[in-house]
Amino acid sequence: MAQIYTPGLTITKSIILRKDRILPLKGEVVVKVGDRVTADDNVAKTDLPGDVIPINIANKLGIPPSDVLSKMQKKEGETIKKDEPLAMSQSFFGMFKNVVKSPITGTVENISSITGQVLLREPPVPITVKAFMDGVVSKVYENEGVEIENKSAYIQGIFGIGGEITGEIKVLVDAPDAELMPEQIDNSCKDKIIVGGTIVRLPAIKKAVQVNAKGIVVGGLDDQDLKDLLGYDIGVAITGHEEIGLTIVLTEGFGPIKMAAKTFEILKEFEGYKASMHGKTQIRAGVMRPEIIIPIPFKEEELKAEKRQIHGLQIGSTIRIIREPHFGEICKVTALPEDLVIVESETKVRVLKAKMEDGIEVTVPRANVEAIED
Repeated sequence: MAQIYTPGLTITKSIILRKDRILPLKGEVVVKVGDRVTADDNVAKTDLPGDVIPINIANKLGIPPSDVLSKMQKKEGETIKKDEPLAMSQSFFGMFKNVVKSPITGTVENISSITGQVLLREPPVPITVKAFMDGVVSKVYENEGVEIENKSAYIQGIFGIGGEITGEIKVLVDAPDAELMPEQIDNSCKDKIIVGGTIVRLPAIKKAVQVNAKGIVVGGLDDQDLKDLLGYDIGVAITGHEEIGLTIVLTEGFGPIKMAAKTFEILKEFEGYKASMHGKTQIRAGVMRPEIIIPIPFKEEELKAEKRQIHGLQIGSTIRIIREPHFGEICKVTALPEDLVIVESETKVRVLKAKMEDGIEVTVPRANVEAIED
């Protein structure tokens, strides 16, 4: 039987996770295999080279480039402080001095007798990589980073904005179809990842930022509210670097969409637990999903389990429809016909049959669904 790619989404109460934590360039790994780490622990560090600042000494002193070296007060490789003399020329028997001072604290990188330019480099910028999630160091990539393993409840979202955060889960609504309202958000939400239901609107998001909540998990968000929040239309960009004061993960999509019952039940069950979350989303090549990771107690031998195998669609598989007219509906696959079917657009496609939560069976092109791995 022919197979087609079906995008998958994982929502589960228990999974063995393995996450790589890698430096942007080579550096030093500060943990070893077997170490237990928390989300906020540093696992690797490096220094990013500082910016290069060019200064045309020949122009500033009014001398030929070939004379620059003789006028320098510092040699290549030497450190220099801001406003310290970098180069100096004298005229009229030393009565007048023309001094070029360093605009930065840093290092003299290069002196050119051809161009008359001097390159200064600012101090290196220290970079650390945190574990992001509680777990055990299972691999060390020398000078590059580590792999962290743990056992977690795990939820992949549809879309998110904002970077990596950790916080305690706090559910503010009673049902997955309830809107998260501003009046439900108060000072008790400080440093928490707050959970809503069907949608969160801009006033509630602003209230969450005001009380210093770490993040929001909710079914949907109005695209105009998102644009107003960011100040621009996000388009198809890779998200996760927005600085809006908190991280937001949408579990279903845009608009008022009821959060999937299973997702809500997991978040409700683990209320009060510490979670790690990010909003990084990429919808083109190299798909990246926002994630909610809730570490749960485990024994070391449990981590030896093999990674879960994805077997594709089967009878009984849970799916979400991602196109109208049933957009957002959670269904169970009831049949996987092999024959191609002519659809409304007059193209031949492979379809499936699925039963929605209200018991109605629908026929849907397989390209219009995503699998929910549970």
